[in-house]
Amino acid sequence: MGRNMGISVLTAAVSLMAVLSCTDGKEQSGASSGERFMTVEERIEIDNAGGSFAINVKANFDFNVQSQEEWIVYDKVEGDKVWFTAEPNENVDSRIGKVRFTDPSDKYFYKEVRVSQEGDPSNLFSLSIVDKNATAETKALYANLWDIAARGFMFGHHDDLWYGRYWYNEPGKSDTKSVCGDYPGVFSVDMGPIMDDRHNSTENAIRRRVIIEAYDRGEVITMCCHLNNPHTGGDSWDNSSNKVVSSILTEGHATRTKYLQWLDRCADFANNLRGSDGKLIPIIFRPYHEHTQTWSWWGSKCTTEAEFISFWRFTVEYLRDVKQVRNFIYAVSPQMDEVYSDAKGRLTFRWPGDDYVDFIGMDCYHYNWKGAFKSNLDAMSELSREKKKPCGVTETGPEGFDWTDYWTNHILECAKGQRVSMIVMWRNKYVSSESDRHFYSVYPGHPSEGNFRDMYDDPSTFFSKDLPDMYDMPANYQVK
Repeated sequence: MGRNMGISVLTAAVSLMAVLSCTDGKEQSGASSGERFMTVEERIEIDNAGGSFAINVKANFDFNVQSQEEWIVYDKVEGDKVWFTAEPNENVDSRIGKVRFTDPSDKYFYKEVRVSQEGDPSNLFSLSIVDKNATAETKALYANLWDIAARGFMFGHHDDLWYGRYWYNEPGKSDTKSVCGDYPGVFSVDMGPIMDDRHNSTENAIRRRVIIEAYDRGEVITMCCHLNNPHTGGDSWDNSSNKVVSSILTEGHATRTKYLQWLDRCADFANNLRGSDGKLIPIIFRPYHEHTQTWSWWGSKCTTEAEFISFWRFTVEYLRDVKQVRNFIYAVSPQMDEVYSDAKGRLTFRWPGDDYVDFIGMDCYHYNWKGAFKSNLDAMSELSREKKKPCGVTETGPEGFDWTDYWTNHILECAKGQRVSMIVMWRNKYVSSESDRHFYSVYPGHPSEGNFRDMYDDPSTFFSKDLPDMYDMPANYQVK
């Protein structure tokens, strides 16, 4: 988005206060209990699409401030406020800087905040959404998905709110919360059993309940679709026929008739999913995930490129235009497990078109191959900027891992500097014996508990308590 900089200047005011304990938000990295912390209040914060810049500004308790970058300058101290000025530059559309505060004498803490170069304040940062008639809360969530990625990522976990390693359907329980005292910022759940021939399952009432609970706390909900095969009667992994999608796309075919009933159930669920505030709950809807792979009936073995694109567009148009679903953000999520010579090309494999995709996701089961995770985060972050669509890791985690440093060494280290709104771990299966190693995240008793809390304490991670109001439009944004 072009901006006329002229002589416009953004003055970002931040308030610094030395305190004996940190009661609001997280303890900063490097600090331990009883030591001093710095809190920073951001008074003005405008996000732009220009990308991140590493800005370091050191401040001690006397507010001695030194800027180490030319485009942001220390201005003045007024009481307990430190003021900075972002110098205008007509040669760029926008700039974002992270200002890092430290105490040079003892280095007990640091805190990063953002400043940015302002354009015309009346010129709102604009994002485009697939459903132009989406609810206000859905559009607000979409803007916040973009905005929060400039500060860090939301931690998410699939099915975290209704079962864990050694518990099932205990209201208020969560493996994540049991370890760090907080719920995930993102709750992932499966829409497939709501849509297909499992729609009468008693578990669907649990799904609805925990989604509402997550929304009422202000958390973000994303839904994948492990749909059974409507053509053969098999499950999601039944790739025995290459006629499933072509049959759905054929007018009058029995498989199409059945599948439309499944989409009707999806729409009925979405159109009647309301929080305690009476408003429709926005959902990041993620159908036909991992379509780069061969194992699903919608995957690369069973469909042509033209069939998959037509199938995706057919789904969006039916839900949006026919069934009037107004609370979906449509997310694509290819599988990205390795280092690729053309990672962005793989992310856009069988791309349905910019007008049919809101969110760029990826499922990354790289196990301990950090280079693969990092390179794919790099590519996704870059593609997100190019297309001006928020992005995130929609599934990840090493099955049955026992590493003690996984969270800081594999997740946090790779995510630093990326523009990724979420990293979502796959599920912890409910089991009765530790011999079943189907889990992908932390739980009480896992050897990475302490390291998980280290990640939780990092200011770049967002859990439930850290989230801004994700369903209120952030300042200086518009979603069309």
